[in-house]
Amino acid sequence: MSSDWKPELDAIVGARHGGRIDTVLPALRRLDARHSHVPEIAAELAFTLASTGDDLGALAAYERALALGLPSPAEQANTLVGHAVCLLRLDRAGEAVTALEAARVQFPDHAEFAAFLAVAKHRSGDTDAAFALLLRTLLESSEDVGLAAHQRTLRALLGPLAV
Repeated sequence: MSSDWKPELDAIVGARHGGRIDTVLPALRRLDARHSHVPEIAAELAFTLASTGDDLGALAAYERALALGLPSPAEQANTLVGHAVCLLRLDRAGEAVTALEAARVQFPDHAEFAAFLAVAKHRSGDTDAAFALLLRTLLESSEDVGLAAHQRTLRALLGPLAV
């Protein structure tokens, strides 16, 4: 696939980082209209829409980017997070749980999915599972000496939730 769109996308994203946010969304929409089959453009459009508070528009763009298939694991993971966050902001916690559980299977070493999944489970009313997941994630990702020393006890206190 030709990437003649790439320099333009880089310039638009650069403008966003340069503080010229007012020009970014219209420019991304124009680029996306010309290259609607490019997942990287759809993902950048989704991110920009989400940052402006247009979660419905962002959700549609995230879903399109995911359906088109992003070329790198990092882009895929970031897009999955953005998608789930939009679902949470739109009070669709059950869908966010499903999406995040699938993302964890795809990216088992990405702790961010566990943290967002804990939020989604909490919002969907599964507070015990949310707490257990968050505590397990903390224990697995922290290098704190005190937590490491008490890890076995903390896991035991979770009892049946310590799955």
